[in-house]
Amino acid sequence: MKIALSLAAVSAAVALIGSAAAQQQNPPEVRRVVTKIDSSGKAVVMLDGKVQLTSFRSPNPASEMWVTEQSPPDFSWTADRGKTKVGLVPPRNGTIFRIVDFVPTTPKIEGMDINTMMKVVGDHAPQKGLPPRHPMMHRTRSVDYAIILSGEIDMLLDDSEVHLKAGDVVVQQATNHAWVNRSGKPCRVAFILMDSQEP
Repeated sequence: MKIALSLAAVSAAVALIGSAAAQQQNPPEVRRVVTKIDSSGKAVVMLDGKVQLTSFRSPNPASEMWVTEQSPPDFSWTADRGKTKVGLVPPRNGTIFRIVDFVPTTPKIEGMDINTMMKVVGDHAPQKGLPPRHPMMHRTRSVDYAIILSGEIDMLLDDSEVHLKAGDVVVQQATNHAWVNRSGKPCRVAFILMDSQEP
């Protein structure tokens, strides 16, 4: 089962911070290589090309690299599962591999409705957790691996924050968090989100 984004909440957020998205003159892209086993049993390249990161649902350009919809996952020898339509959170029993370029924060972002991202997550948010303290703060019923690929970013938690740089990794276990880029430059992060049980 796929969890849909709250389109109204996303539209309102994008309307407020469209100026930040406009800073991205050219859509960034990522080279993605996908392998498979061919009919003879040989390992071959199935896909090798550029995937554009787009800002259609937030000011931060992002794109799914791959999506699975069951556990344990099956394999796709022909279909590009990076094109699977998903929301912010992974499908039930599924995973999302996503790349995000976080643009520098702005006063408009900081001044948004404090529940902006929690409205986007909707009923996929775990019941356990405190109210958000930042508009980008949210929690999802998932285990998330985050790898900082380039740049710097701050991870806000309920009453603390962690400054992260390229090469750092994070494991999020259904906790409240917000990604806030105060560096003045874009920060690229790779995420692997895995649907989980209620904490």
